[in-house]
Amino acid sequence: MEKEFIETKNAPEAVGPYSQGVKVGNIIFTSGQLPIVPETGDMIKDDIRKATIQSLNNMLAVIEAGGGTLKDIVKVNIYVKNMDDFGVINEEYDKFFSGHKPARSCVEASRLPKDGIIEIEAIAVL
Repeated sequence: MEKEFIETKNAPEAVGPYSQGVKVGNIIFTSGQLPIVPETGDMIKDDIRKATIQSLNNMLAVIEAGGGTLKDIVKVNIYVKNMDDFGVINEEYDKFFSGHKPARSCVEASRLPKDGIIEIEAIAVL
């Protein structure tokens, strides 16, 4: 099966030796998206609401670069520094997906890359 490595300027560059996403057949896998603003390279570390929105937008930008849409997303994994932020994350997640409800995991991680406060990855089926 053919693999396509996804690269877009609408999401932050990978912070390591990996791609922003990979498309295999009709499936897109994104790498974890930190709340980095692509235009500036700055990471949001002091506001979980803004950070959640930015990570979700970065994740969707990779999906779209692979030819997908929000409605194609079937699975989301969220890694968060503090599970006390779960309620705020859910509020922004619900607004973002607007009734579309992919399967999801949300786990607290003691430390994320670049000391981020949230990281989000997804799988989409076209």
